[in-house]
Amino acid sequence: MESQFDDLAALYDEMASWPFRRDMEIPNVLATLGDVSGRDILDFGCGNGMYSRWLKERGARRVTGYDVSDGMLNYARRREEKDGLGITFTQNLSDLDGQFDIVLAVYVLPYATTHEGLHELCVSMARPLRRGGRLIALPIHPDYARDPSYYEPYGLRLAPEGPDVDGGRVQLDLCLPPHESRVTAYVWSKESLDAALYAAGLGPVQWVQYGLIGRSANTGADDFMEAYWRKPHAAILNCQLR
Repeated sequence: MESQFDDLAALYDEMASWPFRRDMEIPNVLATLGDVSGRDILDFGCGNGMYSRWLKERGARRVTGYDVSDGMLNYARRREEKDGLGITFTQNLSDLDGQFDIVLAVYVLPYATTHEGLHELCVSMARPLRRGGRLIALPIHPDYARDPSYYEPYGLRLAPEGPDVDGGRVQLDLCLPPHESRVTAYVWSKESLDAALYAAGLGPVQWVQYGLIGRSANTGADDFMEAYWRKPHAAILNCQLR
């Protein structure tokens, strides 16, 4: 299936070293996941398979990557042929119900375009979980900084595209030189996100507090990331299938 992400697979690999991912998103997502040894994990919206590979390397028993983008999956499968980690990549969720301990969905919720679509997406993320399994998902933070230049030092620009409302469109520019790419996303309120997740059988919903990662060992990174930490562009949600 064609998507706005088909041509971004190689860029996403490089983005792992961009400040907002390297110093904030990635370590906080991994900390929220905790020990994945022996776990069965679905990387929902796996993109180029970056998190899928890390999860397998960290001891997950089974990792399956799911995405709708042909370009992203082709890249992920080529990497798997090279690396031989034992990851399966698929565009089909129909036979995966109730098989996973964890579903990880990084930047998937921002692409629900309506309240109905948001609910359907949450149901799709919940169905592969075993009872008591966890969903960790990253939507755009409802309280993100509306100043388009606020996140530019970290490699992105983010601003409303039209009315700044619940479910409104936002323009997301990935802009760390020499790269410049644009995608369209949607920002949902805390109330809408919580309600959609609860309706899908997930809860309670924990809004994870980002930690400053460097501390005394890397205070330069902490100082640089402090503005992002105060106003992260993405939230980390952690919830359980009831």
